[in-house]
Amino acid sequence: MKALLLNQPGPVSDLNIGELPTPEPEPNEIRVKVHAVSLNPVDYKLAGRGNDNWTWPHVLGLDVAGVVDAVGSDVVQWKPGDRVFYHGDLTRSGGFAEYATTTAHTTAKIPNSISFAEAAAIPCAGLTAYEAVVRRLDVQPEHTVWMQGGAGGVGGFAIQICAHIGATVITTASEHNHEFVKSFGADHAIDYNNENVVKAIMAITNGRGVDRVLGAVDTNTANEGIEVLKFRGGLACVAGMPTITDTTFAGAKSIHNIAYGGAHTSTNRAAQLDLARMAEEMITLVADKKIDPMIEQTISLEEIPEGLAQLQTRHVKGKIVAEIA
Repeated sequence: MKALLLNQPGPVSDLNIGELPTPEPEPNEIRVKVHAVSLNPVDYKLAGRGNDNWTWPHVLGLDVAGVVDAVGSDVVQWKPGDRVFYHGDLTRSGGFAEYATTTAHTTAKIPNSISFAEAAAIPCAGLTAYEAVVRRLDVQPEHTVWMQGGAGGVGGFAIQICAHIGATVITTASEHNHEFVKSFGADHAIDYNNENVVKAIMAITNGRGVDRVLGAVDTNTANEGIEVLKFRGGLACVAGMPTITDTTFAGAKSIHNIAYGGAHTSTNRAAQLDLARMAEEMITLVADKKIDPMIEQTISLEEIPEGLAQLQTRHVKGKIVAEIA
C-alpha cells in the first residue's frame, strides 16, 4: 500500500511517500480503507520526538475515516463495507496511508449524510473539546466560558458546543479571525495580540470573571485562566497545565487535564468504549447541523507534510483534511 513514511524522528519535511505491506487486523481489530484523515498538532509533535513503541518506518495520522475492509476473528459489531471513523492509538501505525488497522470497540459509525472528510475532521480536536466542555467542565446555559485559541480546531469545536448548550462564550483570537469565531457562536472576541486579555475579560463580565475556562494554548494562558475564574470555577487544559502553587486552588477552583487519547494504552475498558461513544455523540451533532466540522482546507496524501508545516505556525484556522482514497 502507499503510505507517508517517517524513517526516524525529525521534521515533517522528512516525510516521504513509500510502500508498505497492507496491515492485517488482529482478532479484536478492523482494517479500514482510508478515505480521509485530518491533520493535528500532535502529528508534527510526535514526528519530532518519536515513540518507543514504534517500528520504522512509521506512519503518522490519528484521525481516520473510511470503509471497513476486513475484520478480525473476534469482531462482531462491524462488517466489510461499514463506514467508520476513529481516533487512533498514537503508539501504533496511523492513517496517513491507504489502509490502517484499529481496535473495533473504539470505532464509531459514520451516518450516510456525513462525508468521510467531515467525519475525519472530528476526532482529535472535536472529542478533546467535547470531553472538556461536556464531561469535565459540565458547561451549563447560565455559564460564561472563556475558550482560548478560538480559531483553532479544539477552540472552534468548543465554541460551537458551548453555543449549542446556550452558554455565553468569550474567546481569544487574532483580530482577522474575529468574524470566523463569531460565526461559530462566540459572543465576544478578544485580540490577544493587542489587548490585556485578563482585563478585557473582567470588563466584559463586570468584574465577576468566568465560570469555566478551556486552556488550549500554553501554561501562560492557563495561568491567566486561573486569574479570571469565579469561585468554584473550573479549568480544563489541553496544552499546558497552570503553574501549581499554594494559591492556585484558592476559591475551590477545579483543574482538569484532558488527555482522552491515553485511553488506548490504559487498562480502562470503559474509557476505551467512551472514545466511540463520544464520537457517536459528536457526529450526531454534525449530522443534525448543530456543529460545523470547520474544514478550511482539503489536500492530498502527498501534500500532508506542507499541511503539517502550516499547523506548526499556529496560525491555521479550522481543520485541514487529507483525502486519500
